[in-house]
Amino acid sequence: MILNISSIVLFGTIAVVFFRRGGLKVSHALVCSLFGFYLAGTAIAPSIQAGGASLAGLLGGIKF
Repeated sequence: MILNISSIVLFGTIAVVFFRRGGLKVSHALVCSLFGFYLAGTAIAPSIQAGGASLAGLLGGIKF
């Protein structure tokens, strides 16, 4: 659950930055949101979630 909330905050922040810089229009954001919503209901959703968790684990293991 924490990973999902962190992902939402991260992607939301990126979307706001793109929107303010003019690179992302409202229609593009709507299409991307709908794509993600419908993709979450497909059979590939668990693979995407596992890949995201793996990437988060990899990035979390980096020591500076």
